[in-house]
Amino acid sequence: MIQAGATFKDNLQQLPPIDGVQRIDLVDPAGAVVARIENQPGKQGSLAVYQYLYQVFGALDAKAAEHGLSVFAEHTADARNRPGAHPNVDRLLTIVAGGDPLSIEVIASES
Repeated sequence: MIQAGATFKDNLQQLPPIDGVQRIDLVDPAGAVVARIENQPGKQGSLAVYQYLYQVFGALDAKAAEHGLSVFAEHTADARNRPGAHPNVDRLLTIVAGGDPLSIEVIASES
């Protein structure tokens, strides 16, 4: 597990690469896909964080979400001040606040 620092950019450099990942699906306890994070510009930082949380924790429960918030660093404070601006951070805040845990499915790119 990484020791999250003060900036998202620095934390991102410590995460495993996302080469070979097409997307991540987040699945609720009923089996429904509630969110999808694609490997595309503007979403690759979140994709890297969620892939990392999957590798370390196996699922997105309160403990994983809390660590994810520390990895998102300054974006976490911004998300608290501007709900909706960072939906992938908002999701972690919801889980930490008692929301249902989610399963993480990493979908590999087709070769």
